[in-house]
Amino acid sequence: MNSAHSSSRLTFGVIGSGPVGIAFAQALAGAGHLLAGITAVTEEARERVDAALPGVPVTDIPGIFSTANLVVVAIPADQLAASISGWAHLGLVRPGQLILHTAAEQGVSVLEPAAAVGALTLAVHPAMSFSGTSLDLARIRESHFAVTASAVVLPIAQALVIEMGAEPVIIAEADRATYAEAISVATTYSALVVNQAIGLLGQIQVVESRELLSTLLHSAVDRALAEGYQPIEPEELRN
Repeated sequence: MNSAHSSSRLTFGVIGSGPVGIAFAQALAGAGHLLAGITAVTEEARERVDAALPGVPVTDIPGIFSTANLVVVAIPADQLAASISGWAHLGLVRPGQLILHTAAEQGVSVLEPAAAVGALTLAVHPAMSFSGTSLDLARIRESHFAVTASAVVLPIAQALVIEMGAEPVIIAEADRATYAEAISVATTYSALVVNQAIGLLGQIQVVESRELLSTLLHSAVDRALAEGYQPIEPEELRN
């Protein structure tokens, strides 16, 4: 079962037309899988899909489930549980169908209603910030994706990530919350620090503040990554 899914081309659909959903659609289609459709609720979302995925059908959720072997659910984490439960209750989920969500906070337990009717469930989160531009697809190929799945399905998740050009990192179900916290700390605090630094340079009329900080920040991050984890004493945070 694993080899059949991982080696064959899949027909897939995407629920969610935000930056993550569109980037997944582009990456999987670029890997040779057939994009059958994507949902887009608003006119703005339809325009975004038309620009990024010309010619791809915009369809509804039942249409996605009826045509796709792989359903990519790229919606906010707080909507996952109710949505999956509702779709399973309505009979949209088919046995053997691959259901993949992209939220950092959740593993595969949130997909249990789909698994209960025979779906194969995967949690695949890209550890990157999305810009909503064409840069996202290139950045996927430089990124690591957190994958969580049962032992039976894990090779499929890993194969899909590798096909998209990224590197899979296995995160246990019980560790997803800690993983999500680490991602949140890295993205939130780095954005706050950069914003503060730009503001301070602006106060002294440094016009090229972004260019000045770019090299500095990249070198500082590279150094921190090379040094690895260093425990911080509470007194250091107060200084």
